[in-house]
Amino acid sequence: MSKISVPSLSRNGGVRAITERDDARAGVLREAEALSAWALERGAAETTFAEFERALVGRVGALGRAIVALFLVASEERVRSALSDRVVRAGRVFRRAPAQERNLMTWFGVVRYRRTYLREVVRAGQRARGFHPLDAALGLLADRFSPNVLSVAVRLATRMSFADACALLRWFLPVAPSTEVVEGALLGYGRHTEAWFEQAPAPEDDGSVLILHIDSKGVPTAKPEELKKRRGKRSRRRRPASPRHRGRKDRQRWTKPPRRKKGDKAKNAKMGTMVVMYTLRPRGGLLHGPLNKRVYASFAPKRHAVEVARREATKRGFGPGTTRPVQVLTDGDNDLARYVREFFPDAIHTIDVMHVIEKLWNAGTAVHREGSPAHRDWAEEQKSALYGGRVDDILAELDARLDATPKTGPGNKFRRTKLTKTRSYIAKRAAQMNYDELVRRDLELGTGPVEGAIKHIIHRRMDHGGMRWIKERAEAVLQLRCIEVNGDWEAFVKRVHDNARARMLERGERFKLQQRQPDPLPHERKEAA
Repeated sequence: MSKISVPSLSRNGGVRAITERDDARAGVLREAEALSAWALERGAAETTFAEFERALVGRVGALGRAIVALFLVASEERVRSALSDRVVRAGRVFRRAPAQERNLMTWFGVVRYRRTYLREVVRAGQRARGFHPLDAALGLLADRFSPNVLSVAVRLATRMSFADACALLRWFLPVAPSTEVVEGALLGYGRHTEAWFEQAPAPEDDGSVLILHIDSKGVPTAKPEELKKRRGKRSRRRRPASPRHRGRKDRQRWTKPPRRKKGDKAKNAKMGTMVVMYTLRPRGGLLHGPLNKRVYASFAPKRHAVEVARREATKRGFGPGTTRPVQVLTDGDNDLARYVREFFPDAIHTIDVMHVIEKLWNAGTAVHREGSPAHRDWAEEQKSALYGGRVDDILAELDARLDATPKTGPGNKFRRTKLTKTRSYIAKRAAQMNYDELVRRDLELGTGPVEGAIKHIIHRRMDHGGMRWIKERAEAVLQLRCIEVNGDWEAFVKRVHDNARARMLERGERFKLQQRQPDPLPHERKEAA
């Protein structure tokens, strides 16, 4: 693929600026004229529109590269004219050095340009570092890709695998980043997610009733022995006689895993906690919404997610001691219940009604044959009592069924276990099952929003066959996915790039977005601090 080069500058940057600008501008005019002539030629020939449009994309890219080159020349002139021979940044002294060339991978292809270099003045034996004032002024990172290309690549990688994201980019870009570049950029953006969630402003025009849904989902993670193989030295591979047999050769190299026992999990799942938060607004006797829905998820312990929910609730005007209604919905998890009591002591804590109904249907199989009309009628009767606020009647029915089931006899132990577990679950959480009152107040009964968020954000991206995540890397993907779903991607990326540019300008240093290692999980960073 052809490249556009910016005219070279002299060693001291003293060549005629008008020549540089005119050369770059002439390149733009030349490409534009060639594009116009080509379009007329194609129009006069027997060319289908599909063929014309496909060929046009590459030619427009050439024009775009020429315009980028002109922009870089004009920007370099402006930056260079403002520089003195001696530059001070954050107490460090720099002097002008010969200009350096660089390839920049833009949306239109590769553009090669030269820019002034400032070298640090240091004592003998010390390492001199420098930076390029043009890159700092324009916010160009040390990654050799334009910020927009990296941003779009990482945004795609929050929705699909790294390989699929790169393959999709190749449909539209003359030069697309590799999977290694995309993963490194994702880890780089991931280092800024926690700061974004902490400093992101509260939404405007919010409702007066706050709703929180909290639930967990496991994703497949690599076991220690898998990590050891992944990070260890690769054995030398022998090529098979035929490419068709390469899979057989690979399988012979693998260590055969021990046979799993019945019920053992091969997934080695690590739980991530998802929080969905939104508000409702009363109107016409009903609560309308959801308004300003936001999601947050992390592989840190559940306490961290509930603590973040507390911070965001306070930010939105529902601080501790508020008189405005706050409702928290969970699936009955004991840990979540404990943290809800700690961080939201005055909130309405509700158990997802569908979890309770599912347990009642399961208990019904201990009373009647599964799937029979009697089983269905019994479950529907308990369901009506549940919605009617008659939890005591349900417990009395379960007690009666337990008393009527002998402790001995074929299948009776299994039936009694089912009834006992269901009764214990409901009795322990009866105070959070006031569904009749919630219906009257038009509040929420189920955790459907968080179940949908888990499926959309976690499952669709991170829970596929063959996937084995490392928690810290999965954390970066998960939090960036939440930012993208919240509709904050452009604001988040702008904040990261603006901070990087300010750092380059103030400290006189290069900034590379790509990272090889992810940050520790949030709770680990707090413990280390």
